[in-house]
Amino acid sequence: MRIVLYVIWALFVSGVAFALVHTLRKTRRQQKLIAGWPKVQATVTGNVGGWSGGTGGSSQSRRFYPTYQFTDQNGTLYAGESEVSYRNQQAPGSLVEVAYNPMNPNQSFQVASESKLVLGCLVPFFAVFAIVLFWVAGAFPVD
Repeated sequence: MRIVLYVIWALFVSGVAFALVHTLRKTRRQQKLIAGWPKVQATVTGNVGGWSGGTGGSSQSRRFYPTYQFTDQNGTLYAGESEVSYRNQQAPGSLVEVAYNPMNPNQSFQVASESKLVLGCLVPFFAVFAIVLFWVAGAFPVD
């Protein structure tokens, strides 16, 4: 029976590790992509609502993705939608920093350092959590 607990633990750890690596690679790829792009202040024009969470018995939470407008170096107006979500709606007229592709200004991303901070906190938290779960699987009374 204990082996089943260890298999479940290994599957859980593998799944979370895969998700973390995938997210880290996506973030790094995006950072490399926008490293040489011009950065401008964009004006929030509205918000698109969405949901996050709700897996594993946790409740879903409402998230908002701001839509924005910015002008390129030639003064042409472009619009975009952020991939960065917020708990509260961003006030229309507020500013967000955006990097855009100078060859195709329709391709833009909101520059957000919060994602680096969250990833930096998740990795050590998950490592400690995985160790605690391994200990619990070994200490779980099985007859």
